[in-house]
Amino acid sequence: MALLQLSEPGESPDPHQQRLAVGIDLGTTNSLVATVRNSIAECLPAEDGGVILPSVVRYYKDGHTVVGQAALAAQTIDPRNTIASIKRLMGRGLADTDAGMRSRYDLVDTGDMVRVNTVAGLRTPVEISAEILKVLRERAEATLGDELVGAVITVPAYFDDAQRQATKDAARLAGLNVLRLLNEPTAAAIAYGLDEGAEGIYAVYDLGGGTFDFSILRLSRGVFEVMATSGDSSLGGDDFDEALADWLHKKASGVDLDCSKSRALLVEARRVKEALTENALCVARVPVAADGIKDIPVSVEEFHELTRKLVERSLSPVKKALRDAALKVDDIQAVVMVGGATRMPHVRSAVAALFGREPNIDIDPEKVVAIGAATQANILAGNRRAGEDWLLLDVIPLSLGLEMMGGLTEKIITRNSTIPVSKAQDFTTYKDGQSAMAIHVVQGERELVADCRSLARFELRGIPPMPAGGARIRVTFQVDADGLLAVSAREQTTGVEAHVSVKPSYGLSDEEITGMLKSGFEHAANDMQARSLREQQVEAGRLIDATEQAIKEDADLLSATEQASVLAEIERVRLLLQGLDHLAIKAGIDALSAKTGDFAARRMDKAIRLALTGSRIDKLPL
Repeated sequence: MALLQLSEPGESPDPHQQRLAVGIDLGTTNSLVATVRNSIAECLPAEDGGVILPSVVRYYKDGHTVVGQAALAAQTIDPRNTIASIKRLMGRGLADTDAGMRSRYDLVDTGDMVRVNTVAGLRTPVEISAEILKVLRERAEATLGDELVGAVITVPAYFDDAQRQATKDAARLAGLNVLRLLNEPTAAAIAYGLDEGAEGIYAVYDLGGGTFDFSILRLSRGVFEVMATSGDSSLGGDDFDEALADWLHKKASGVDLDCSKSRALLVEARRVKEALTENALCVARVPVAADGIKDIPVSVEEFHELTRKLVERSLSPVKKALRDAALKVDDIQAVVMVGGATRMPHVRSAVAALFGREPNIDIDPEKVVAIGAATQANILAGNRRAGEDWLLLDVIPLSLGLEMMGGLTEKIITRNSTIPVSKAQDFTTYKDGQSAMAIHVVQGERELVADCRSLARFELRGIPPMPAGGARIRVTFQVDADGLLAVSAREQTTGVEAHVSVKPSYGLSDEEITGMLKSGFEHAANDMQARSLREQQVEAGRLIDATEQAIKEDADLLSATEQASVLAEIERVRLLLQGLDHLAIKAGIDALSAKTGDFAARRMDKAIRLALTGSRIDKLPL
């Protein structure tokens, strides 16, 4: 008898052709793993049925670890060896960490990245994150019954290159093949866009445990285009917990608490915060120095007022992204709320007031990112269904460029450029006979290199000796789909080349990464004036060097009076360089150029005569 082979609609008839891939939301507070089964994206549960894995790792002296709920329960018993919110340390050095993390853990600066000192030894944030990812991988393989071909892992949109690289390293350490790093707001938009067939302009407000992102996306006929992104990498639900914990501590006693009680207070603050989401009043049980407990009632009004500035702080990046995209609030079709911290009523109310409509919370804010990542992973694994054709266009959050002469920034790839992207620009040499060029890669919005973030340095050597401006060096910036940067430089005539994959040892500080755009806007006028001054200074220096070299080589073409006049003009320009008036320096450059115009013509005539000496007219090339 012939048998029919049955399969779910939209799936391959051969189950072995279905490649297993997952989406992972590696969160500051909680993490989740999801996959597409029976054409539906769903979060995968643990043995107890819960889908949420607390992002907490506990280390023991014998080297073994526990992750999740068991570790969470031990954070007041063994606070120094129970690590939470490790995402805030990813890709960072000790100087970049906040005071809260430094007080909670024994952090050690080993030169390249910060490490946490535990009873099991020093552990990097990459290793600790890998423990979380390993549990999620094992959960997925146990549920799906086979090994995974890969995973899409989400990161905050404002994660810089070092933080993204650290995330990829953690995944590899956990035995995961990273199909792609995906910005969290973009993942949320995928979940909504594909589930609801949405089209139009959507905003994604993503307030997680440790970071805040806001993105604006245009969804049209299967194309997901990120129009603008902004955020604050040091704002999240943890900050609301700490604000409440500080307030409770002052109300209770104000006496310094040891590490264990301090951690217990933070845990209690989080419980109260969550309780106030649905209740008007909650009694906090606050540990005090004398091994006692003090009950302190907290009203929802008190909590809202206590954290009002944190909510207002989240709205600043929202307005900035709207300006970048040249949009008004009325242009936004819907606002999607993402992240567990968006459950707080005053957060939702603030967003509703700004946009004049209630935000969209149809999908669980804590699950939506993992669901979107799973949908993307399913496509990248090759499980595209018939008729499923869509394109994802993400962006980079901060501009990338090079240092120019005079300490100026030349932006090669501007912020909010769609990735993956590759852009090239030609440069030349500054001095005669220059055979090498130092290339300094920077990130930021300011006009001067000193105000931007240094990412990498490398050198291009073997440039053939030529007059200044004769060489042609093409510098190419490539940002891949994960937002990671590679830079190459090539001298066009000889083909000599140098390149670097940008892997800084740690990322931007909390203040730096979120303040770069703000700083750029605030100092725009001053930056442009400073840039004009530096440009004129560089041009003046180049003209002085070239003129002095020309006099050295062809002084016989000038009379004594003419030479004295040119030298006097050079000294006048040198005096102008000591001032800060770029217009005066430009006028000096123009005057020196005019003064040496006849001299330049004589040198040209001399060069032509030398070239033609002894040659017959009929033998000259046409």
